[in-house]
Amino acid sequence: MTDISKIKEHMDVISSDRKMVGKVDHLDGTDKIKLTKQSSPDGQHHHFIPLSWVDHVDQHVHLNKTGADITSHWQHAQS
Repeated sequence: MTDISKIKEHMDVISSDRKMVGKVDHLDGTDKIKLTKQSSPDGQHHHFIPLSWVDHVDQHVHLNKTGADITSHWQHAQS
C-alpha cells in the first residue's frame, strides 16, 4: 500500500513507461489525485488519476500504467 501522505502539490506524475502525465493539484477525497489544468495536454481541464494506479512515491508519483493507458482512461473534472 502506498503512503498517500507523501503525495504533495505540484509533484510530477510519471507513467510506468517514464512519461510525465501531469502535476499533482491535490488529493481528491481518499481515492483520486487531481492533476493541474496547466499540466493537461489542452491546458484547460483537470484530470483525475485513481490512487490504485500509484506504484510508489519518491520525489515523484510513479504509476503502474503506461502513458497511453492513462490518457485513454482518465476522467475530466467537471470544473
